[in-house]
This record gives sequence, structure tokens and C-alpha cells, in this order.
Amino acid sequence: MLLDNSAKEIEKRNMKVYNRARALNKLAHLFMDRLKKITAPEQVSYDNLNTFYQETQKVFNVIEVDMRNWFPRISPFFIMDRRKFLTVYEKSKISLSSLHEFITKEYVKTKTLEETFSLIDELQALEKQYADSSLQKENLKNERLQLESEQAELEKKASELKGKSILEQVRAIETEAETLNAELKHLLRHLQKPFVKVQALAMQGGGAYLTPDELRLLTRYLDRPFEALASEEPGYPMLKEILQKLARLMEEDKLKLKTDKARKAEQAISEILTKDPLSSLQDRCKDIQAQKTQLSSSPEMEESKRNLALIMEQCETARVRKASVEANESVRNNMCTDVLAKIEHRKKTIEINVQSFLGKNIEIQ
Repeated sequence: MLLDNSAKEIEKRNMKVYNRARALNKLAHLFMDRLKKITAPEQVSYDNLNTFYQETQKVFNVIEVDMRNWFPRISPFFIMDRRKFLTVYEKSKISLSSLHEFITKEYVKTKTLEETFSLIDELQALEKQYADSSLQKENLKNERLQLESEQAELEKKASELKGKSILEQVRAIETEAETLNAELKHLLRHLQKPFVKVQALAMQGGGAYLTPDELRLLTRYLDRPFEALASEEPGYPMLKEILQKLARLMEEDKLKLKTDKARKAEQAISEILTKDPLSSLQDRCKDIQAQKTQLSSSPEMEESKRNLALIMEQCETARVRKASVEANESVRNNMCTDVLAKIEHRKKTIEINVQSFLGKNIEIQ
């Protein structure tokens, strides 16, 4: 109506009405353009109906502002047209207000119903997920128990293999070798510091008088005196040669030892060079080393080592697999706990919703 009547006045070219008719025509076009953008929902739900109300209310608010700004400028013309428009507009506002009241007071129950149907679907999906996770958790538990049994059996086999006579002999020999090594370290304790000083002096090229072979042997006496003494000729001539050169260095004060340490070192050197206290220990070291070498190179020992290495490798594989299964089992346990909590929450929400829109108390098992 506003478009048609304003267009007619524009065509008449009446200068009194012309500008106001153009303004009304433009305003009517604005109203139409805004109203065309509002789309009523085809499939009605609480959300899209509420969205429809909000969009319509925004358009009505803008129209209200435009009427306050433009209608006074059109005055005093188009009085009847404006009254007809306002009549329809007020009726539309009343309808929109009724729609809002319906949405907020009545149709909101439909939203609760829609949410409840959605919650039921979610609950069914969660229960299926919980059943699948519980089955996976049970399978992981069975796999873990099987791996624990397998690991225990392998450890038992390894223990039995270690208990065989040849491995027992090797362990006994290694124990005796460690005992002799500790005893030698104790006997040579006063020479430890001078040996270190001589080693540093020789490696820095400071004139320690040691040959390369003597330097290597000195290093072995510092680290593993058992092996060093066992490798020497009877009477340990290289050690004695090293000690004589050590005594010479001490006389020349090239080692810079404290008085007490120098005195104890001189006593130890003198005792080894004159009283030969290491002979019996050298015999024992050579005997133990020979037994160790013989047993280590025997076919029985090689086979035992291979079998033990294979079993230990299988044990490690079982341990790694078990750790992986335990980690997955822990993840599944946490997942089941989380899903179960979600299930209980959905059940409680559905029970509350049904009570709100039907007035009935239900309990979901």
C-alpha cells in the first residue's frame, strides 16, 4: 500500500508532495527488503522457532526507529496510509509478542522433549561404547595375565639355567676373582696416588721413564689389579720395574706427594721389591684366570650362554608387551569410568526432564 500510493504521487509530479512521496517510497522499500530476509522455518523446533522470533524482533526494532525518524518528515501528507500501516504494524507486534510468550512458557517444554530424545540417543550410544570398552578391557586383562604367566615361566627357566653346574662354576670363579681384586687393591692402596701421578706425568710427556707397555700395565693395575697381576710373568717383573722407576721419581721429587703419602708409598715399594708378598697372590690369580678362560671357551658354556641370552631376550619381550598391555588396560579403565559417569548423568537428566513435562517419576535402569 505504501509503495503503490507513494508511486502514484510521484507520477503526479506535485511539488508539494513529491519529495515526501519519494521518502515514503524509499522507506517502504527498506521495510520490504528487511522483511524479505526473515525466513519462517519449515521444520519447526524450539531452536529454529526461537531464532525466527529473535530475527523478526530485530527487524521490528529497526522499523520502529525508522518510523520515528521518517514519519514526522512526511507529515502532514499520507496520513491515512500511515494510520493503516501502523494498525497492521501494531497487530504484528502483538502477534510477535504472543509468539514470544508461547515460546518461553509453553513451547519450551518441547525443547526439553527434544533434548530428552537426543539424550536417549546419546545414552544408547554411550551404553554401546561402554559395552565395547568393557569387552576390550576384559580381553586386555586376559592378555596381561597370560603374559605374566609367560614371563614367570621364562624367569623360572632362566633361574634353572643359571643354576646349572657350569654357570655356577663360572659365578664362583668370578666371585673369587673379585675377592682377589679387592685384596690386591687393599695391598696396593698406598701406591694408588703415586700410580695416578706417574700415569698423568707419563701421559703429559713429563719424563716418567715408563715404556708404552709399562704405562698400559700401570693403568691395568689401577683399574683391575687382578687381571694385571695374572697377565704378568712369574715374579711380576714389569711391576717391579715400574716400582723402581716410581722410587726414582719420588727421590727426584717429581710426583709432589705429601710427606705421609710418600713415606707409606716408599714402605710399600720396599716391601714388594724385597719381601715378594704378591707371589702367592699371583699364583692364585693365574689359576683363577686360567679356569675362567677354560670355562668361558668350553662348548657347554657357549651353549648355556646362548640359551640364557635367548631366554632373557624372551623375558624382555614379554616384559615390554606386558607394560604396553597394562598401559592400554589403564586407558580402558579410565575410559570405562568416564563413560559410566556420562551414562549416569544422562539417565538422571532424562528422569528429571520426564518429570518436568509429564509429571511422572521414572527410574532408568
